[in-house]
Amino acid sequence: MSFTGKYQLQSHENFEPFMKALGLPDDQIQKGKDIKSISEIVQNGNKFKITVTTGSKVMTNEFTIGEECEMELLTGEKCIVNMEGNNKLVANLKGLKSVTELNGDTITHTMTKGDLTYKRISKRI
Repeated sequence: MSFTGKYQLQSHENFEPFMKALGLPDDQIQKGKDIKSISEIVQNGNKFKITVTTGSKVMTNEFTIGEECEMELLTGEKCIVNMEGNNKLVANLKGLKSVTELNGDTITHTMTKGDLTYKRISKRI
């Protein structure tokens, strides 16, 4: 199953408490909570390039399954992204677990830090 495509955020749960736990300032949290971000994923075998556009902010991360990489998303931490089955990407970064699962035209991205979980649901556009 290929992740390649563009996806728009449809809904998210626990955005504000999760972003506070990550240390984002309140003004950034308020600005970001209602923006329908667009994620573009390009998969070429085990290589991935993910570009997320949230308003005027653009973040791009590139990685190869099973190889260490740096993620711009969370303060440049190094991590390894693994694939479970053919539709789930899993990364662990310093107390944070990220799981991105593709089911048909829907991507569910779940991040867990301690007992706090943030869930984003995006649909292919």
